[in-house]
Amino acid sequence: MARGFRLVFAASLLLMLLDLCRGSTIGVCYGRNADDLPTPDKVAQLVQLHNIKYVRIYDSNIQVLKAFSSTGVELMIGITNSDLLPFSQFQSNADTWLKNSILPYYPATKITYITVGAEVTESPNNVSALVVPAMNNVLAALRKVGLHKKIKVSSTHSLGVLSRSFPPSAGAFNSSHAFFLRPMLEFLAENQSPFMIDIYPYYAYRDSPSNVSLDYALFESSSEVIDPNTGLLYTNMFDAQIDALYFALMALNFRTIKVMVTETGWPSKGSPKESAATPDYAQTYNTNLIRHVINNTGTPAKPGEELDVYVFSLFNENRKPGLESERNWGLFYPDQTSVYSLDFTGKGAAVMTTESNVTSSNGTTWCIASSKASEKDLQNALDWACGPGNVDCTAIQPSQPCYEPDTTISHASYALNSYYQQNGATDIACSFGGNGVKVDKNPSYDSCLYLTAGSNKTVASNTTAISSTSSGSTKNEVSTWICICLLVTVLSLLNIGHAW
Repeated sequence: MARGFRLVFAASLLLMLLDLCRGSTIGVCYGRNADDLPTPDKVAQLVQLHNIKYVRIYDSNIQVLKAFSSTGVELMIGITNSDLLPFSQFQSNADTWLKNSILPYYPATKITYITVGAEVTESPNNVSALVVPAMNNVLAALRKVGLHKKIKVSSTHSLGVLSRSFPPSAGAFNSSHAFFLRPMLEFLAENQSPFMIDIYPYYAYRDSPSNVSLDYALFESSSEVIDPNTGLLYTNMFDAQIDALYFALMALNFRTIKVMVTETGWPSKGSPKESAATPDYAQTYNTNLIRHVINNTGTPAKPGEELDVYVFSLFNENRKPGLESERNWGLFYPDQTSVYSLDFTGKGAAVMTTESNVTSSNGTTWCIASSKASEKDLQNALDWACGPGNVDCTAIQPSQPCYEPDTTISHASYALNSYYQQNGATDIACSFGGNGVKVDKNPSYDSCLYLTAGSNKTVASNTTAISSTSSGSTKNEVSTWICICLLVTVLSLLNIGHAW
């Protein structure tokens, strides 16, 4: 009996260890409301090339599920609002969908979440009442095949689900949604599923620039907004909106439900009246967002709290209606070239924090690896540059300033640029068989500074970028030590159990 207790305790501790050590994550939304997008197979390659580990799609498209098979990328799939009625009416509909559309591709395709409906309170059709019955049927279908603990079920919401979001401590749900929100919250709490929210500080600034500063929306504010009820200090709108949701949940006595951000981002282009929709502001917001999340900063009300976030969106979508900005939220153009540079590891410097990240005004250009190049072609280019090309590739070796992120595209970009600069910064020197691309924005980040014409070594210093991440690094170190201690405890218990 003692042995059994130890093994059960060790297993429980191991599960807690895995959850604690996972940390916050960054994913990307893969919307397909366009007629010029690459095939799902090419999208899966693009996602892997940029080291994106989490992707959200809005349906259960079979071609997409097949494309992400054996990639290791975790997928969040969806049931659309138009399908809520049949899913809510009959259990057999959920069973059949799971059998035909999901099980043939699972677990080779790593499906971890199913969203049942999306922003139903914003839907022109009144489908809110269908959400929870549909969620129950989907969960029951998962339970029949033993996947109810491996695939979580939830539904996404706009911030409009709140009637009040400022100050954050006064956050409250809109009473007109209570008829379906309370049973949904009970479902989420019982099944340990997250409350999924779509948050857009861009809209708050665009619609009320006199009340919301641009810097506050972009994570760039040097001043603080004080919550008069709690005394908590807020330096960005994202945290304030997240905490408003947490306080709304606590007001209804739902204190264990975690929050997940299933959409956030910033458009790179807009109509004449949308002056903040630019590539620079989009890059600034998403870079600061990723760093903020990856550092496990948490929010003022939930310091250090794990938060998973999905950036919207992978591509510009030319079929979306509305203002010009609606078609320009993408990180990539349909031809798979980047709208702007973005580092998903959170190690890249924010656009406005260092001089090196500003567009060159003196004609300086750099050469980086093309996002359209295959992994094999990039590796060949990297090997050639560091070999016959006589490039000093010391900086991309382990423990050196440009080693992280440890991806082929990152290492190749550094090597290709070094060759380019050392050989006159000519178009031919950046060719590499079409695998090199000239850019006019310095790709340097943190302590990794890319060469420019006339320089002869990598300078390993960037005080601004390093100081901005030191707080997060300290928290990560503490979390790492906690994880190590828990792991040692688990191993000890397992050894004791083996001895018995």
